[in-house]
Amino acid sequence: MEMFSYEFMRRALIAASMMAVIAPSLGVFLVLRRQSLLADTLSHVSLAGIALGFFINVNPTVTTLIVVIASAFVLEYIKNLYKSYSEVSTAILMSGGLAVALVLMNLTKGKNSMNIQQYLFGSIVTINWQQVKILAILLVIIVILFFALRKPMYVLTFDEDTAHVDGLPIHLLSMLFNVITGVAITVMIPIAGALLVSAIMILPATISMKIGKTFSTVILSSIVVGFIGMTSGLITSYQLDTPPGATITLIFIVLFILINLLTNVRKKNRQISK
Repeated sequence: MEMFSYEFMRRALIAASMMAVIAPSLGVFLVLRRQSLLADTLSHVSLAGIALGFFINVNPTVTTLIVVIASAFVLEYIKNLYKSYSEVSTAILMSGGLAVALVLMNLTKGKNSMNIQQYLFGSIVTINWQQVKILAILLVIIVILFFALRKPMYVLTFDEDTAHVDGLPIHLLSMLFNVITGVAITVMIPIAGALLVSAIMILPATISMKIGKTFSTVILSSIVVGFIGMTSGLITSYQLDTPPGATITLIFIVLFILINLLTNVRKKNRQISK
């Protein structure tokens, strides 16, 4: 318990607990809507925002927020252009974001390479109280939107045609979801890193889908899995002196393997019993 006598570890634990609610809640919708690559795309696009911030000497979080929100709108626009090939939009933005990031990083001539590296891999143990407050605000916004838009998003997620027939603003809802996901990624990048933030969103959701039988239980179990993975990964990284983001991701991968193995064993036992 001595690790929690340090203030930076207490901040990290609070941040991890809030991210355990934010990331999986959005991740479940991403997985169910078959948009798992959206999180990865926006996290890669965020690199362009980070590089732009360092290039023009502006707070990278501000430029990343602008770039990611703009990209969320562009994603929806391209998706509507290629309705039968929705993956085209993610492929274009992912490659475009990386290209812009590499060009801008080269133009800075390595002056901010160390700072950019910090955003690439993140560090939950260096989080400050201001970042904790921003996470808390984001958490409140996502919880409010979840309860306000739960039914429309449920219909949109499972049957977009029915949502259209019912008169739901499907494009507006989809755009709003993309923007909220982009904002969440922007806020979590300094903590989890651009390369790993998508894993923290998607892995708890995929694990919970093997556990929960209904939409509500999948959401709740994803939050529980997220909390277990985030806190155990944080504690393990402290004990082994390993990067927190990478350790948390590996914990989620271990949980993913274990849950799938247990599920397969149960299926075989049921088949044998029959």
